[in-house]
Amino acid sequence: MTLLWIALALLLLPALWLLVTPLRRAASVSAAQRDFEANDRTTDQNLAIYRRRLASLEAAHERGDIDAGRVEEDRLELERSLLEDTEHLERAPLKPAGSGKLMVPVVMVAVVLASVIWYLQEGAEGDLALYMVQQQVMNDPEASLPVLIQRLEEQADRQPDNPNVWRSLFPLYRDSGRIDAATRTLERLVELEGRQPWLLAELAQIRYFAAGREMTDDVQTLVDEVLAMDSSQPTVLGMLGIDAFDDGDFEAAIGHWRRAIAGMQDPNAAEALREGIRVAQRRLGVAPGEAAPAAAEGPGIAVRVRLADDLDGRLGADASVFVVARDLAGELPPLAVVRARLGELPLTVVLDDADAMAPMARLSQVDRARLMVRVSRSGEATPQPGDLFGTLEGVAVGDTDGDPVEVLIDRVVE
Repeated sequence: MTLLWIALALLLLPALWLLVTPLRRAASVSAAQRDFEANDRTTDQNLAIYRRRLASLEAAHERGDIDAGRVEEDRLELERSLLEDTEHLERAPLKPAGSGKLMVPVVMVAVVLASVIWYLQEGAEGDLALYMVQQQVMNDPEASLPVLIQRLEEQADRQPDNPNVWRSLFPLYRDSGRIDAATRTLERLVELEGRQPWLLAELAQIRYFAAGREMTDDVQTLVDEVLAMDSSQPTVLGMLGIDAFDDGDFEAAIGHWRRAIAGMQDPNAAEALREGIRVAQRRLGVAPGEAAPAAAEGPGIAVRVRLADDLDGRLGADASVFVVARDLAGELPPLAVVRARLGELPLTVVLDDADAMAPMARLSQVDRARLMVRVSRSGEATPQPGDLFGTLEGVAVGDTDGDPVEVLIDRVVE
C-alpha cells in the first residue's frame, strides 16, 4: 500500500504547485498593476473629449444653429456621460503583494485532506489489497489452496464489509467441500448486497446439496423468491432440473435444463446440462432432440426448429442455437429466449414467460409474436456474418398443446 500512497502524493504535487504559483507571481503582478494605474491617461482623454464636444456645442449656439435650451440640455448630457466614464475608472487601492498569503497553505492542507478523505470513502484500497494478496499467492511456487484461503480469511477479518473478499472466498470454500463455510459466506454476501437473485440462487443450491439433494422447505422458499424476481435464473433452473431428474420426471428435467442453458455464460456448465439432457432423453427412450417439451407456464408458443438440408454441415454441432420470440413492433426486449446446440436439431421447445429476459417484457403480454432462430458460430447473442437464421412472423401466443409451429433455418447472415 506504500506505493499507492506515494502515487497519490505524486498526483497531488501538481495541484499544490498550481496553488503556490499565484503567490510566487503576486509581487510582479502587483508591480505591473501599479505601473499601469500610474501611467493610465484614460481620465485625461475623457476630459479632452468632453471639452471638444462642449466647445463644438457653444460654437453651434453662436452661429445660431441651436437655441439656448438645446445647449443646456446637451451640456447636461455631456456632463452625465463624463461622470459615468469617470465612475467606472475609480479603482480601490492595491493591497500589499503578500496579502492573503496565509490562505495558500490553508487551502493546500484542505486539498490534501479532502483528497485523502474522498479516496478513503470512494476509493478501492481494500480491493487493491485483495488483489495483491491473490497475486502474491499465485506467484509463490510453494503456495497452495489452504494458504490462499488463509490469506483471504485474514482480509475478511480486516475488511469484513468488502463484498469482493467474500465473493473470492465462496468458490474456494465450495470447491474444497467446506459447505458450512460456503453457506456462511453467501449469507454474509446477502447481508452486504441485498437479496439479489443470483446470490439467493447460489444459497438455495448449496443448501439443497447440503441437505442431500432434498428440496426442503427452506430451499423451496428461496427458489420461490428467486423465480418471483427472475424466472429465467439459470442456477435455480439447473437445480430444479436435477431435482426433477432424481424424481424420475425426465421431461420436466429437460425443460428446466434447456431454460437454464439459455441464460448461462459458462460454456462448461452449459455442456454439463446438455449431457444431462441427453441422459434424460435416453431414459425416456427417445433420440436426442425428440423429447416432448415441458408444459408451458401460461400462454406460450410450441416451436419445432430444424435446419435446411442445404445448410447442413455449414457449422459445427456445438454451435449455439438461439430461439427468440419478439413483439411484432420490435419495441420491447426479447419476450422469450431458449438456447440449444445445433447438434440437437431437429428440436421442439416451448417458449413462455419462464423464458423471459426482463420482467417488463413477457410473452403473455402479446397476442402474436415474431419468431427468430439463429445459429451462432461464435456463441454470442449479437448476429455476425456467417451465422444461420430463420424467421416466422405473426405466430399466435396461447395454448401449447397442439402441433408446434415450425421455423426452418434456411438463410445466412451476410
